[in-house]
Amino acid sequence: MQDKSLSTMQIGEVAERTHLSLRTIRHYDQVGLAPPSARTEGGFRLYTEADVQRLNHIRRITPLGFSLEETAEVLSILEADDGPREGLSEFLEQARTARQKLARKLQQADELIDALQQRQQS
Repeated sequence: MQDKSLSTMQIGEVAERTHLSLRTIRHYDQVGLAPPSARTEGGFRLYTEADVQRLNHIRRITPLGFSLEETAEVLSILEADDGPREGLSEFLEQARTARQKLARKLQQADELIDALQQRQQS
């Protein structure tokens, strides 16, 4: 029998590995996006490597503005063992559009930082 301590981790370690807060991880559990694979007898969440991967997927999806339902659908596409899934093209296009918006915002932030730095040097 495999020692569970070698294959599971508690929420604190998961938070460190995913750069998500404990509160965010608990929220994803509560809404059903990323429930832990197991719980201790005391009720503490236990996560596997696959759970960490799922949370990292969610971390990448969230800034792109997908709803919870859409996030669940994107996760099912990303985690599917078989080929392309229904909705893949639409989600891919939505992700590309959201990325372009984020890139524009980042460029605007860079321009502001440059203007402030020039002001500081004068």
